[in-house]
Amino acid sequence: MSLFRSIATVSGFTMASRVTGLAREMMIAHYMGASWIADAFFVAFRFPNLFRSLFAEGAFNAAFVPLFTRKLAAEGPAAAQAFAQKALAVMALVLAIFVGIMELAMPWAIYGLAPGFDAVPGKIELAADLARICFPYLLFISLTALQAGVLNSLGRFAAAAGTPVLLNVVGMTGLWALTPVTATPGHALAWGTFAAGIAQFLWLAVAVRKAGMGLGPVLPRLTPEVRTLARRIVPGAVGAGVYQVNLLVNTIIASGVANGAVSYLNYADRINQLPLGVIGVAIGTALLPLLSRQIKEGRLQDALDSQNRALELGLVMTVPAAAALIAMGAPVVQVLFQRGAFGPAETTATAAALSAFAIGLPAFVLVKALVPAFFAREDTRTPVKVAGATMVVNIALNLALVGPLAHVGMALATALAAWFNALVLAVLLARQGLFTIDARLKRRAPRIVLAALIMAAPLAAAHHYLWPLADGALAAGGLLAVMVVAGITLFAASAQLLGAVRWAEVKGQMRRRP
Repeated sequence: MSLFRSIATVSGFTMASRVTGLAREMMIAHYMGASWIADAFFVAFRFPNLFRSLFAEGAFNAAFVPLFTRKLAAEGPAAAQAFAQKALAVMALVLAIFVGIMELAMPWAIYGLAPGFDAVPGKIELAADLARICFPYLLFISLTALQAGVLNSLGRFAAAAGTPVLLNVVGMTGLWALTPVTATPGHALAWGTFAAGIAQFLWLAVAVRKAGMGLGPVLPRLTPEVRTLARRIVPGAVGAGVYQVNLLVNTIIASGVANGAVSYLNYADRINQLPLGVIGVAIGTALLPLLSRQIKEGRLQDALDSQNRALELGLVMTVPAAAALIAMGAPVVQVLFQRGAFGPAETTATAAALSAFAIGLPAFVLVKALVPAFFAREDTRTPVKVAGATMVVNIALNLALVGPLAHVGMALATALAAWFNALVLAVLLARQGLFTIDARLKRRAPRIVLAALIMAAPLAAAHHYLWPLADGALAAGGLLAVMVVAGITLFAASAQLLGAVRWAEVKGQMRRRP
């Protein structure tokens, strides 16, 4: 499967997961708004979600996929399957112990993540309650991530890309069905999250078995290969999860800013995650196994071309998305979330954070396209050094901007830190002779930016002049739909006329097979 087809496969399923994720956030906004119960749940879920992003999906895939791919190519499917089974056994044991420790560590761990909650009586205790219910999700989703790594290495992206849909659907079902019988809607959603982890694990267990790589239980043993995997996970954790670490810093600071700040940032990030997940996650997922194969086969020019095309596709998808979110962030937030406990004040606060997050949207995706160049060469140390510097920049910017801009300053700090991360990674790759921007990307990148600006100007005008005329939810939804379709059409036409994109080329790449 070509890079474009692989990215399109992952993007399609990720789009489904992001859409259902938005539906989930809409339900949360309806039931909880930006209340202290919502704040408590978001912090409780941030705990397992942070460790999942750092150690399960990001670092684990970065370390596991190249090793599994090499094993598969050199020794065959049986040896690769045995390696995956050993890794799964050790991972399950370590995570079970870690989850048990964290269950006992509540609520002290909540004090570390959200110290500002102590100012509201009962908020720390509620967050700890919800965290105890949510935290076992880490065990199941981490084992799911290993199974996803096996499938991705085999070029089977669909089943793994579809697992987040289960999280959202099962979570929404739990919120709807359990709210009448639990203490708070937060408890209902926490139990739904717990159940979703089990559902995701079982879903991929079936998919892996159908692929001929069923992972049966074996005794946990620290074999040399598993030790190598473990050594590479640690530095890869920070390198692959810097975005989540930056959000964690935001949570810690936001917990002491104002009631609702954590929720504003969460709702804004959920919208920002739609284009980031659809294209960023897809690029990282599809590019790593492809680069690993090309580099191990000595096809270095092919690897360089793959990376340039991934960067180009990332810009085509995220630059116009960022421009659109900045131009019409408030209408998007209003249509998606403004109902029930989520009112106009919450819309204004969330939209301001969304505009700030959107500034860094292209950078987040560029990082996803640049980091695989290190991981494919089994270098997990360089990204961690860059990530460490990025975290320092993010913290400094947070502290500098939170005073004058409150929660918006924290979103802006995250965006600016992402640009720092992307630029440093690109410079380091270039200095090592591992990456150069080819003539096509140099020619097209500024034209993509120009086409996005041509699109954004009329969208901003429509937001200013037409949006106040939209009276009622139906009229607002209809006008937003028209604005979205008009924006996509205008960008597509501008990009074609300017030579930023040749849509015939994209269709050809989608049809291409090896």
